[in-house]
Amino acid sequence: MNLLIMLTTTMFISILLMIISFWLPQTLPDAEKLSPYECGFDPLGSARLPFSIRFFLVAILFLLFDLEIALLLPTPWATNSSQPMLTILWTSTIIALLTTGLIYEWLQGGLDWAE
Repeated sequence: MNLLIMLTTTMFISILLMIISFWLPQTLPDAEKLSPYECGFDPLGSARLPFSIRFFLVAILFLLFDLEIALLLPTPWATNSSQPMLTILWTSTIIALLTTGLIYEWLQGGLDWAE
């Protein structure tokens, strides 16, 4: 009986949310919404605009640090191992390497938007 009540409630909430999602949005498109680009570029201008290389360098740095931080995700499970001090040592090493890399990039000017 509990399964039937749960399924009925779930279906009711789903149908209610679908009805609300069709009813709420405004359907009055303007020129900006109909534009093929939503990133701030002029859709009628040249498609071959030069980009700043600084933007790409900062984006690559962000991805690099983001992926390295993913190395820390298993840390909570690793603290339950038989040698938690080894886990703390490896975690501290990763954080120290990330901090050292960030300081190096900062001092080299890799995080500056403009020269």
